[in-house]
Amino acid sequence: MSAIALTRIHSRTRELAPGVIVSLIVAAAASFLCEHYGAPVMLFALLLGMALNFLSGEGSCKAGIEFTARSVLRIGVALLGMRITLEQIVGLGWKPLALVVILVVVTISVSVVAAKVLGFSRLFGMLTGGATAICGASAALALAAALPNHPQKERATLFTVIGVSALSTTAMILYPMICKWLELSPQIAGVFLGGTIHDVAQ
Repeated sequence: MSAIALTRIHSRTRELAPGVIVSLIVAAAASFLCEHYGAPVMLFALLLGMALNFLSGEGSCKAGIEFTARSVLRIGVALLGMRITLEQIVGLGWKPLALVVILVVVTISVSVVAAKVLGFSRLFGMLTGGATAICGASAALALAAALPNHPQKERATLFTVIGVSALSTTAMILYPMICKWLELSPQIAGVFLGGTIHDVAQ
C-alpha cells in the first residue's frame, strides 16, 4: 500500500473517529439501559441520540456520526437479517413466505395512503408503514437513515419508534392469549405471532 493511500486512510480515520466514538458510547449506554429497565434498546438509542443531536450539526463529530448513521446502521440491519437462514425459510414452506410479502406490501401501501388522507407526507407514511411491516424500531431507524432529510424527520422517527414499541409490547401480551383462546396449533400460532408482531427483539 502506497504512502498516499496510508495517509488518506489515516486522515479519514481521524476525521471519523470522534463521531464513531460518540455513537459507540450511545450504543453502549442504550444497551445498558435496556438490560436494566426493560424498554427496547432502539428507543433508548434514539432518545440518547436526540439528546446529543447537536454534535451532528457542526464540529469534529459530524462526519463520524453521519458515517455511523448511514453505513454502519445499514450493515447492522443487514447482519440482523442474516440471522434468518435459507434453510429456515424453506422449512416454513411457500405459504408463510407469501403471507409475509403480501403483508409487507399491503401494510406499507395502506400507511402511505392513510398518511396522505390524514394530511401527512408520503415519506411519513413510508416510515410508519415500513416500521410496522418489517421489524419495528430497527426498521424505523434504518428507513429514517435512508429517507431524504425533512424538517420533521426527527419527530416522525421518534413518534414511529415509540408507537411501534408500544403496539408490539401490547401485542406480546394480548396475542398469545388470543392464540390460546382460539386453540390454535403451535405452527399456526407461530405464523400468526410472527406475521403480526413487528419487533425483532420481541
